[in-house]
Amino acid sequence: MHYLTIARDGHAEIEEKRSRFLCTLVGVENEEDARAVVERLRKQHWDARHTCSAFRIGPPPQPVERSNDDGEPAGTAGAPMLEVLRGAGVSDTVAVVTRWFGGTLLGAGGLVRAYSDAVRAALDEVGTLRRELVREYAIEVPYDAAGRLETDLRSSGVTVLDTAYGAAVTLRIGAPPAEEKRLQTLVAELTAGGSVLVPGVDHWVDR
Repeated sequence: MHYLTIARDGHAEIEEKRSRFLCTLVGVENEEDARAVVERLRKQHWDARHTCSAFRIGPPPQPVERSNDDGEPAGTAGAPMLEVLRGAGVSDTVAVVTRWFGGTLLGAGGLVRAYSDAVRAALDEVGTLRRELVREYAIEVPYDAAGRLETDLRSSGVTVLDTAYGAAVTLRIGAPPAEEKRLQTLVAELTAGGSVLVPGVDHWVDR
């Protein structure tokens, strides 16, 4: 399982009929963090007319999604911003667009375009990376077989995370959970049935 998130925090600004739209993107892990970012930016840009927001948190197929128009006509700010994040497949991210009014009304269509374009510009600025679910596994082998096994695993495309030395050598590897059966077969073949693959914890890794 995998999804995209932003490669770094950042921002971009666009202008539409003298109104300024500053989009700030921040990586977050939960709703509380996302709402804290919105409030921080609201206070930081106290002179702005609107502080609209949208965020997606968590992996597919059902990430948590929220949006807020902050006084703009309903559906013209937060929802379009959320749609841009959704369309880009980006999660664990809050988008905040700060608007300074330029004196000219943009109309519903103009607002939708401006808020959407601000988020797109910020996404282009920060880039994305792949967040992948990885399961750790342990393999215990005798000292005289450890070096060869590690080499064979790496040549088979397996990520070796680290090696621990005790009464025997324990190799710790990482792979998507869906590859567990293949790894079990591979380890059995490489060790002539002398070692087994012991599953550990799952965690998300950015690549």
